[in-house]
Amino acid sequence: MKLLIAAAFLAITASLYSCKSSSSDAPKTFCDTACLKDTLKFTGEHKLKPSVTITPKGCLADSIIWTYKGMGANRKTGFTYLLGSTVNINKDIIRCYFRDTAVAYILFNDCSSGRGFQIKLPFDKKQDIGLRNSGINSFDPKFSVAENLLVFTDRGNIFVEDMNTGKKAMMTFGQQIDINYNVIHDHIDSVNITNERIWVKILVDKKWEVKEKKIVFE
Repeated sequence: MKLLIAAAFLAITASLYSCKSSSSDAPKTFCDTACLKDTLKFTGEHKLKPSVTITPKGCLADSIIWTYKGMGANRKTGFTYLLGSTVNINKDIIRCYFRDTAVAYILFNDCSSGRGFQIKLPFDKKQDIGLRNSGINSFDPKFSVAENLLVFTDRGNIFVEDMNTGKKAMMTFGQQIDINYNVIHDHIDSVNITNERIWVKILVDKKWEVKEKKIVFE
């Protein structure tokens, strides 16, 4: 009987330890991946009230609709169709920036991986939608980016766009860097980007280096 009680005790202890271990060993997410249930709507300050609406389905973002008063037919696209994959969106880790009724920018990070995304939505139906899946967004506490700037990388350069004007600037790393955008901090530790300067700490040939440049938008 004593042996049976001891065996049962060990089994319960092992079970509890297993549960605790699996919980503590679970990978940490960038933000809360809770089910997205509510429609997200953003509205610009222009008198024609440009807006972007993201509708959910099955706990994920499903469709993007953008329009303004008097535009006629709304523009619409599928969220997963556009990105080519599913992402977890948190309503607190997404924002929309409007340039009058010309274009709207959606900036967000995938809560599962932390990967930064940027979607450029022109209101003119003759213009194509733009997508960047290598965004450097200020939702990441190690990325300081001025509010009006859109910043992304192609592994060899950092590109900056002033969302107010559409003008651009850039800085080269000097070589291609094997960046995995899902774990971007393995190669880009931190950035500080203003309207006057790009500053970045990157891993080059297994050594951390700081690169910076004064910029002029063109």
